[in-house]
Amino acid sequence: MVIDFNNLRINNLDCKTDFEKKIKKFLEEWFSKGETVKVQTSGSTGTPKVFEIEKNKMLNSAAMTCNFLELKEGNTALLCLPVEYISGKMMIVRSLERKLQLIITDPSLKPIENLEAEVDFCAMTPLQVENSMDKLHLIKNLIIGGASVSESLKKRFSGLTTNIYETYGMSETLSHIALKQLNPQAEEYFTAFDNVSISKDDRGCLKISAPSVNTEMLQTNDLVDIKDENQFRFLGRIDNVINSGGAKIFPEALEALIKKEIVNEVVFLGVKDESLGQKLILVIEGRETDDIMKKISEIQFEMRFHKPKEIIFIDKIPRTPNGKVNRKELLDLISIS
Repeated sequence: MVIDFNNLRINNLDCKTDFEKKIKKFLEEWFSKGETVKVQTSGSTGTPKVFEIEKNKMLNSAAMTCNFLELKEGNTALLCLPVEYISGKMMIVRSLERKLQLIITDPSLKPIENLEAEVDFCAMTPLQVENSMDKLHLIKNLIIGGASVSESLKKRFSGLTTNIYETYGMSETLSHIALKQLNPQAEEYFTAFDNVSISKDDRGCLKISAPSVNTEMLQTNDLVDIKDENQFRFLGRIDNVINSGGAKIFPEALEALIKKEIVNEVVFLGVKDESLGQKLILVIEGRETDDIMKKISEIQFEMRFHKPKEIIFIDKIPRTPNGKVNRKELLDLISIS
């Protein structure tokens, strides 16, 4: 199904799948008299919840993304994300705001396998991108969110002309408030949108002022390095920091280092230890092989205590419904195994 938002007729939408019916239901909610719509959080950093978001603030967020990517009326976009969450809803709102032609495809790990024509704009999760490399050249502007982009996946972008960006945001910021280009040039820092101000609290965690999408100062638990007034580098979540023998370890940084060498999903965890407080362990998704163990043994860690005390292989790392690694559930699995 394709929805032309320059000539939208909701009653004329021919919905054949459950996903298409959900999109129609959202559009009916959007054009109702109410000033808000319901959005569900992913539950990746806490218990999933449903809250109300003002429509005008969603339009403001949509405009920021469309302006950054220079999307124009009549451009094509592709929706392949669940509409229960802010990521899917915002693809619809961006199409509304900029009067795009929105191509609908049911969310799957291979959302563009049947795509034949070029698309101006699309948003995907890293897992979807990994399974779409053969068709990625058909997308002009791609944003990737929902989870961090692995180093091995970044390497596969080489040679593509697609403008690829990693997003930074959360449900409270109505999707993202900053983008970091991964291709054709690889940037180290996220660039915040216009009218977004950033700062740090005394813990070193990011604070966001984005009045056009949220009137409150948003306090995150994300440790960052701020380069200037609108650029920052993500270091890791403060609640993921591992304290081993008095040393603070950022697992996300170590995971990025490992993923430069192996394609498997990897997670660093801190397991309770009597002498160290927390013992650093590395969990790898998949089967143990001599090749994997050799590559890990050759990695030059910046600090001696960055080397894991133990390596555990697991068939499947638990994830939240939108694909993020569920560290708490994984820690529980490791602790009882």
